[in-house]
Amino acid sequence: MYAFVDSLLISGYMEISFAGKRALVTGAGKGIGRATALALVRCGAEVTAVTRTRADLDSLVLECPSIRPVCVDLANWDATDAALRDDVVGPIDLLVNNAACASLQPFLEVTPEEFDRSFNVNVKAVLHVSQLVARGMRSRGRGGAIVNISSQASKCALQDHTVYCATKGALDMLTRVMALELGAHQIRVNSVNPTVVMTEMGRLGWSDPAKARTMTSRIPLGHFAEVEDVVNSVLFLLSDKSAMTNGVTLPVDGGFLAC
Repeated sequence: MYAFVDSLLISGYMEISFAGKRALVTGAGKGIGRATALALVRCGAEVTAVTRTRADLDSLVLECPSIRPVCVDLANWDATDAALRDDVVGPIDLLVNNAACASLQPFLEVTPEEFDRSFNVNVKAVLHVSQLVARGMRSRGRGGAIVNISSQASKCALQDHTVYCATKGALDMLTRVMALELGAHQIRVNSVNPTVVMTEMGRLGWSDPAKARTMTSRIPLGHFAEVEDVVNSVLFLLSDKSAMTNGVTLPVDGGFLAC
């Protein structure tokens, strides 16, 4: 047994490499998506970064010139079709569906416009981009891995998060059905479900200590997640180190959902 463990350590078992792989990351302009795109490049992948904000793409490419930028609003079905066709972006082995939107409204004040906007981006766009990528994976017969960025809000009701919670709950079930139907083609699909993450927006939104304590007091580890906590989980689920992991919704929440 010890010899086996030693051989794993010597062979660099815990190192993750995506050399020779092509990855596509949506919502790659900021926060988790941007960090994931950069991490994939560091691990050897060729990365296509997708976002709707040109300035974010320009700064990303300035930081990492090897990244291929695609500027498109994923809520626009036809524009997404044109921008992310297999013959346009090339073969994709790894997909991270990170693009999302959130607008907080109490249940009794939810508008049809906000409902449709959130479901279009958080659920419908994930389905669409995944269809485009998975069809290519299936046709090439080499399998692949997809990770959807969900949230602890998919599993726990949060005040004023009616639509956001609903979209993330739908995304978790979409993840499971994708895992069921795509598994036969050796395409694994999982989700990562973080708590509040200290992105630039997260730090701004939770900078008030009193507000932060309302959430951190419910996290056994006592603090929010950092971006790298989420990125490391994404990299694991994309990698061959999780070759038998499929249909999982992985909390990255310091134990929030355990209580």
